[in-house]
Amino acid sequence: MTEKPPAGRLLGHIYAPPTERAPFATMPAASRGRLYREPESATRTCYQRDRDRILHSTAFRRLKHKTQVFVQHEGDYYRTRMTHSLEVAQIARSVARVLALDEDLAEAVSLAHDMGHTPFGHAGEEALAAATSSIGGFDHNAHALRLVTKLEHRYAAFDGLNLTWETLEGLVKHNGPIPPPVPTPIAGFDARWPLELSTWPGLEAQIAALADDIAYLTHDIDDGLRAGLFSIADLAEAPLAGPTVQAINARYGTLETSRFIGELVRTLIGAMADDLLAATGGSLSRSRPACAAEVRAARQPTAGFSPKMAAEVAALRQFLFARMYRHARVMSSMDKAKTVVEELFRALSRDPSLLPTDWAAGCGQPGDTATAGIVRDYIAGMTDRFALQEYRRIFHKEIAL
Repeated sequence: MTEKPPAGRLLGHIYAPPTERAPFATMPAASRGRLYREPESATRTCYQRDRDRILHSTAFRRLKHKTQVFVQHEGDYYRTRMTHSLEVAQIARSVARVLALDEDLAEAVSLAHDMGHTPFGHAGEEALAAATSSIGGFDHNAHALRLVTKLEHRYAAFDGLNLTWETLEGLVKHNGPIPPPVPTPIAGFDARWPLELSTWPGLEAQIAALADDIAYLTHDIDDGLRAGLFSIADLAEAPLAGPTVQAINARYGTLETSRFIGELVRTLIGAMADDLLAATGGSLSRSRPACAAEVRAARQPTAGFSPKMAAEVAALRQFLFARMYRHARVMSSMDKAKTVVEELFRALSRDPSLLPTDWAAGCGQPGDTATAGIVRDYIAGMTDRFALQEYRRIFHKEIAL
């Protein structure tokens, strides 16, 4: 019989997390290792080293100036890709601790999950994917893999960050198996070092993906309220958030905005995290995986929300889609951002000499596949403000987002 996972204890009203990993956790000692062999650290596990390499990478630092919903310069308090990734990592690590998983792996996947995003958020990605459709398009998960396996140049002995197999698997598959057609960067790497693309990832990566949902839904509510895209009264009628809004109003009356948002966000995060823990705990009790390999081999994800919570989360996402992501103010900025990306790609592909010298050195003829691929990588790495700076340099005009 599979032994029960170590359980946390309540000491008075204080929760004490488990002190050892569950059998279905991803074990550092059983890691499949790194593509390039390296000596192990005497002071950190392999997943702690992965987390630290991600934090110190150039690609992660650039997330500080990349759009989440609002273009980075619009306000100091709105989320960027970096602040979002930090919030995802905090939630994932907390959930992983309660489930006795490897917290460091959950954190590493969370920190890396958005590293492949273009400037200007999903609008930038859509524009770059359309511009590069003839050479395979653009996918931010595939580009994140390319960043950590090739484009980061921090080490003398190899390209990329040389992360463990488990972190790479989680980065690529945190949202589930990759069905055909597999994006070219992922397919190419998989041919070199198979990531078992048709299976689910380990539990730590599954938790990171759900922590992403929890983080962006709650902080988009925060940012949307502060930006005036919808009101507290609107939110009182929204799925999932509505009952919490009404309960806060009933208990405290009129609160200053920052206190109201704080109460709302922490309550919603707690409700979704508690549901995730309960539903995933139930799934583990039913399937009783003896090891991480059995989690990967399952026909369905092991981690998840309850059916009721999943439906409410989907409905809240639709509310935000209508009231925030497709708000006229947001769409106006994003339409202009697409123009920036499209015109930059066209200009740099036609004249690679406009690229920095080290980038231009790898180009072929203007407009050919090799040049287009290099330009795609160059634009994908830009921050919002650098993309606007490059637009000014090349076209000698401003574009106001």
